[in-house]
Amino acid sequence: MTHKMADFSCRLCFGKELELYYCQGRDDRFRYYRCAGCGLVNLDLREGLDQTQYTDEWVDPADNSARRNLHNDATFDFIRRYAGSPGRLLDLGCGNGRLLYRAGEAGWDVRGLELCARTAARVQDALGVPVIAADFLEMDPVPEYLERFDLICLRHLLEHLPDSTLAMQKIRAMLAPQGMVLLEMPNIEAWDKKVKRWIVNRGVHRRTYTENFVAGHCNEFSRRSFEYLADQTGFDLVRWETYSMKPLGNFIYQRVPIGNKARALIQRDD
Repeated sequence: MTHKMADFSCRLCFGKELELYYCQGRDDRFRYYRCAGCGLVNLDLREGLDQTQYTDEWVDPADNSARRNLHNDATFDFIRRYAGSPGRLLDLGCGNGRLLYRAGEAGWDVRGLELCARTAARVQDALGVPVIAADFLEMDPVPEYLERFDLICLRHLLEHLPDSTLAMQKIRAMLAPQGMVLLEMPNIEAWDKKVKRWIVNRGVHRRTYTENFVAGHCNEFSRRSFEYLADQTGFDLVRWETYSMKPLGNFIYQRVPIGNKARALIQRDD
């Protein structure tokens, strides 16, 4: 792949040295550039962004046999191990509410926020817990939420938000002193992602895209870029790990952080 530099600044550190890192889509239309300063991989947003492709079908949050609920159960197991005693929990992008269900059963005082109004209403009806339907970056602060929560969860949402700094500032304002944030996101520097980029960049293999493909992630994080974001927005990193939904892979990736999905626990630094 030809070495090309972006003509825009990094959305995290505002650095100017962004080198073409990889492409997606037909004719390499969607281009991602890695910042030399902070390590964030930035999509050139001028070609568009599609978030609708991630809409999930409804799954009953109380269904213990539903395969899709297992991802939320793994998140809750992490919360039980590392996030302390039950307190007040807000799940941003709560989906079908499975995490709210599990946390509520364990004694957490839970609230949710979901972009899809229909899904938010279904979760509220199913679980009887408050769920706001709103775009997190666009919504006005909810006064009763300021400095309220002991734990805020943000799972596979950060990479979809163009302004990650604003997102973390808004989250910090809703945390109680010493409150924590649990985030899950892709790890752009996973070993398998590096191998795939190497293969594609050298022309060994080309992925096939549909004609109407539009990229869905606007920012891609590694531990380096995520720690930069946390530090700049007033957080200390408590734990970083990579994980897999397959037991053997999970056993390895939690000990050797090379998996393509990451979990981070951060805490307000006051």
